[in-house]
Amino acid sequence: VQLQASGGGLVQAGGSLRLSCVASERIFSSNGMGWFRQAPGEEREFVALISWNGGSTYYADSVKGRFTISRDSAKNTVYLQMNNLKPEDTAVYYCAATRFSGPAHRPYDYDYWGQGTQVTVSS
Repeated sequence: VQLQASGGGLVQAGGSLRLSCVASERIFSSNGMGWFRQAPGEEREFVALISWNGGSTYYADSVKGRFTISRDSAKNTVYLQMNNLKPEDTAVYYCAATRFSGPAHRPYDYDYWGQGTQVTVSS
């Protein structure tokens, strides 16, 4: 397993969760790291991306101001801090790695995927 996501769970609206994704050093050191999510019956959608060196971050409009993506090179881990969660944030969240240095919002921009972690926000 090259990407391993964790941290999902059940939380009430307004609450917080932090997702983690551990990657192999080979993948983590040279790729941008992103998060996507997919709700039942919906297409997989972009959530956030951090560049390979952490210098740039990008967010979907729906999560700006509430979610923060970060990376820890010492642990080969990317995080997604999710605050003020809403029921519409309910989905399976996936971490992924992309070779692109700029914004990459499409699933096919990504070369490696982790297994999903379920996030459920109750109203």
